[in-house]
Amino acid sequence: MAGLNTTTLELAGWQHVYSGKVRDLYVPVGEDEDQDRVLVVASDRISAFDHVLESEIPDKGRILTQLSLWWFDQLGVEHHVLGSTVEDGVPAEVAGRAMICKRLDMFPVECIARGYLTGSGLSEYKVSQTVCSLPLPEGLVDGSKLEPAIFTPSAKAEVGEHDENITFDAVVDAVGPDVAERLRELTLKIYTTAEEIARTRGIILADTKVEFGMDRGTGVITLGDEVLTPDSSRFWDVNDYEPGRAQPSFDKQYVRDWLTSAESGWDRASDVAPPALPADVIERTRARYVEAFEKLTGQQFV
Repeated sequence: MAGLNTTTLELAGWQHVYSGKVRDLYVPVGEDEDQDRVLVVASDRISAFDHVLESEIPDKGRILTQLSLWWFDQLGVEHHVLGSTVEDGVPAEVAGRAMICKRLDMFPVECIARGYLTGSGLSEYKVSQTVCSLPLPEGLVDGSKLEPAIFTPSAKAEVGEHDENITFDAVVDAVGPDVAERLRELTLKIYTTAEEIARTRGIILADTKVEFGMDRGTGVITLGDEVLTPDSSRFWDVNDYEPGRAQPSFDKQYVRDWLTSAESGWDRASDVAPPALPADVIERTRARYVEAFEKLTGQQFV
């Protein structure tokens, strides 16, 4: 199965305006042009270590889109989706992997909630016993539960660059105190709601990244982009959870592990792009994404 490269796809009535690591954005064209709408298409591209890889993961864009749509229905917060079917106006060529959304004025902040200590948060904690300058208790290890969950924002980076953790004060400087407080409140609400739902399905939501923008018509802070997918969140199996070590994740860990292995021959410190992925790594990664979708939603991925 081949992935869909949407960066060169021509869609009747839509003009391509932007490509990110995974998603491509289109705006309406023609007499009925409406600049308050945008078509968000999730490709099968996969990124690792700030590189968009040559290889793609079959069905990844469909899984991310369908899982995001499911979560939008669960969360009870204002979101940007207007429609996701051909009947709603989604072109047939990208049906299942695309959403028609409100075109928001996005805030320049990645909103991250952490309920467990791992990743870059663990790295900072080992140095200063803080995460985004928030002091944490002594004695925490990889996988320690944080109670309550904490808001640890980062500054958005360009494609190919790494997001940089920032303090809450930096968010206030960027968007103002009222918006900053609302972003923190909404992020933690989303995390808490999703963590409870995921746990009933045998999955731990360790952390998640969400993005918000301002609705141009109403002025309401609105959830945008994707939400609670394996690309934006760390999901762990409850039965495999063991603090004090790295936890197996429902994401692209197979890709990261292979790229950093001797078998790949790739030097992460070099400027050379990563090599193509072997077929077995692609298939195992796809299976992990499918497993996350099916465990969380209770639905079979077709």
